[in-house]
Amino acid sequence: MIGRLARFVQVMFPLGLHLTYGLLWTVSFEGTAVLLAGSGPWSPSWATAARFATVVLTLLFMRMLDEQKDFDYDVVHNPDRPLVTGAITTGELRTAMTVIAAVLLGLNALVSPLSAVAVAVVLAYGLVLWAAETAFPAVREDILLNLAAALPIQALINVYLCVSLYGTGQVRPNAVLIGLLVLYACVFVHLEFARKTRQGGTDERLYSQVLGVHGSAAWTLALALVAVGLDLALVLPLLPVPVALLPTLAAVFPLVGAWRYWGPGRRNWPRGTAVGFVVVLCAGLTVQAVVGF
Repeated sequence: MIGRLARFVQVMFPLGLHLTYGLLWTVSFEGTAVLLAGSGPWSPSWATAARFATVVLTLLFMRMLDEQKDFDYDVVHNPDRPLVTGAITTGELRTAMTVIAAVLLGLNALVSPLSAVAVAVVLAYGLVLWAAETAFPAVREDILLNLAAALPIQALINVYLCVSLYGTGQVRPNAVLIGLLVLYACVFVHLEFARKTRQGGTDERLYSQVLGVHGSAAWTLALALVAVGLDLALVLPLLPVPVALLPTLAAVFPLVGAWRYWGPGRRNWPRGTAVGFVVVLCAGLTVQAVVGF
């Protein structure tokens, strides 16, 4: 079973990519939250490492859950997926999810009781969403409705980070943290839109099928630019202008993505520009947090 799970992770959850993504997400969010809360200089701690592990393991938990939710769709559109081919079984995925949940609860109990409660809420919402998609197929089949239902998972992970920071005394409730939550929601939805903004079959679940090839691309571009604008609005009152402008370098990526998408005969949003946007933006936010005091 361990070998089969390892192969599943290798195929469906490449560790290099997700560890990098989880690290950038965690440290940039934590550092920016401390900066905006005015809690003094930020530096990573063992609690940061626990939050990083929590973000990555939570994403893996949700990946395993999604494989089961999307089984019928994958039989038609992704027949090479491990669950479809039998390379792993539903029972093995559920056993792994149970172990992950236990590890997350135990790890976060060491950070603070509030951290354990917050991560439990994230996992519970994923299971509730699974039940909702099973009971109401429209939640699964309508891509915009599904986005609205799934977005709280990412939002709750960010709320978990805020609650965990509060539980360890690193931040106090602050209205500007709402702006930070919106910023990260825009980053996630930009990445999600970029992944599903392209030409495809009429039976594929793509935003461009619902919003049109131009409407979907416009949303993809706008979300990235709003995220950059929000960061400027939040940090310009606190930081020297050169430091505050660092994350604006990330805006180059969605602009290049839009230029290539609307170029002759393309109509496929280049995924590399979306990944580059996330990497450069999160790196810029991290630098701001480190040198912001």
